[in-house]
Amino acid sequence: MSFRQNCSIACCRTCLHWHCRSYKRICQLTSGIALTVLTITMETVENVEGWEERYGILDAAWRALHKVRWPGFGQQKQAVPWLDKQDEAKYDSVDDWQQLYWEAHLQDCVDAVAETALLPSYDGSIAEIKIPDGILQQIGLSGHLIILTSDCPKFSYHCQKFAAYARQLRLPNALCVAETCDLLRSSKLGNLELQWIKSTDHVEGLCKLLNHNSKTLKSIHFVHCKLSTTFINAICDSLQIKNLQAHAVEQFSIKRSSFLQTDSSPIPVGLVSFLTSGRSLQSLTLCDDQLGRNFARVIFNSLLDVSASISKLDLSENDISGFLSQFRWRSSSCPSGIGKSLQSLQVLNLRFCNLVSDDANCLKQALLHMPSLENLDLSDNYIEGGFRNVIAYFTEISGRELPFADLKLENCELTCDQVIELLGVLSTMKKPLNLLSIKGNRLGSKIGMSLGKFLHTGVCAVDIEDIGLGSSGFREALKEISKELKIAYINISNNQGGIEAARFLSNLVSHAHKITSIDARYNLMPAESLSVISAGLKASKGTLEHLDLSGNSLCDQLVDEASVLAEFRINGHRALNISLSAAPNVPFDNDP
Repeated sequence: MSFRQNCSIACCRTCLHWHCRSYKRICQLTSGIALTVLTITMETVENVEGWEERYGILDAAWRALHKVRWPGFGQQKQAVPWLDKQDEAKYDSVDDWQQLYWEAHLQDCVDAVAETALLPSYDGSIAEIKIPDGILQQIGLSGHLIILTSDCPKFSYHCQKFAAYARQLRLPNALCVAETCDLLRSSKLGNLELQWIKSTDHVEGLCKLLNHNSKTLKSIHFVHCKLSTTFINAICDSLQIKNLQAHAVEQFSIKRSSFLQTDSSPIPVGLVSFLTSGRSLQSLTLCDDQLGRNFARVIFNSLLDVSASISKLDLSENDISGFLSQFRWRSSSCPSGIGKSLQSLQVLNLRFCNLVSDDANCLKQALLHMPSLENLDLSDNYIEGGFRNVIAYFTEISGRELPFADLKLENCELTCDQVIELLGVLSTMKKPLNLLSIKGNRLGSKIGMSLGKFLHTGVCAVDIEDIGLGSSGFREALKEISKELKIAYINISNNQGGIEAARFLSNLVSHAHKITSIDARYNLMPAESLSVISAGLKASKGTLEHLDLSGNSLCDQLVDEASVLAEFRINGHRALNISLSAAPNVPFDNDP
């Protein structure tokens, strides 16, 4: 069969591997890919001159193959549909689909091998574990082809062939052993996620792997681990690049794990050394790790002395009330001694940290030393009267040139008067917010007018789920919407707005020419709401892509859902994803 004929194969299972060399039409087939739905014609390649152009065509073929095998890649459903486009952008930014294909294949192999290695009864070699037939068939290694070599089904074969393509991997504890490091010796890992690290054996094998990839590792994530001081010191030491006494890690994360020590114990020396020697460190996450205030205080104070330009700090879901109590006197006694880390910090996540009123003043002082801060999450903290310090902080930065992008104050038990004052301050910001979320605060209908006015500030996304707006709150908000809005996403669910919620939506979509997603679940909207919303869509610019009306009374009364959807989509001027699921048959609970 000629080369041209080989390249015209469609809907068959063969193997394709392209080798492009400058200005030479050399392509050859090697072991590799299950070609399920793909047609490649040689005319396309022959009509293009230059290596770069041919490479682009061939890379598109690898992308097509990847999409056939993993159709959900880059399309994970976001809780906020408006954010889906950010994932699409990441998907489009991939520049080497051949590398990504074999990396994903190796991860499938790792996951499959882990299922066997985790069995208590298995005590054999990891290298000898066989890859399931379903995975082998995807790359054409099934049936008579396996007879050619008995090593093809073994994990060692796939590591030997494809480890060089691996840039990121997810490894459970059973594979964190010295043997795995030997199998992956040709890899150049940049991103590594480790799960369930608990024993000395796990740590010893992991340290060997970390040391082997210390020059290339940029991102390390630990999940569901139990880490003693000895373990932490060993792990951090293994990341140090030989002869440099520094590391190249940019993102370091420990989530849903525990440090096997009390809060009064000194934190691991290796961790402090890791933080202070990381000139490239950009992001530090210690989320849901059962940290105490002393541990968090040492971490925070260590960051004041580092030379790295850290842009993200996440200490969420730890009981660390009081961890900033020493910051006020330290910063006032040494105003010029605040390190680069706070100067460059852009994202601070303190969600569910048990912060109270006394923490708010110290927090304000710390925030004022973060001139680049753009994203702040204080959700699930009951700071009560201390909230005036948060408002005072935004008052002080309202005139700065750098925009403050995202603010989350969910479930903070804020009062209506506090939020009205906050919205007034945020409305004076020189640059409008990108996102504001105050969901879960029972503010009542009185907040409606202020919310309606705030929508005119240029904010792009607002989450006001379950704030107790009610019909009168929506009515007051509606009165304030009289000119074009820039909002792209809004969540008004669980506010029991009835027909007034529908009228608010209708007016909103007719004035928001960039709106793409609306969540209006559980608002007790009756059947007549459909015609009201449809009229608003007819008057809109047709940009709306997602509309969730699930759990409303109208969903229980639909006779012909198909015709309703058709009418909405016609009036929306484009394909519109609408949810009309009925509410579960349970009594409504209006108790906050």
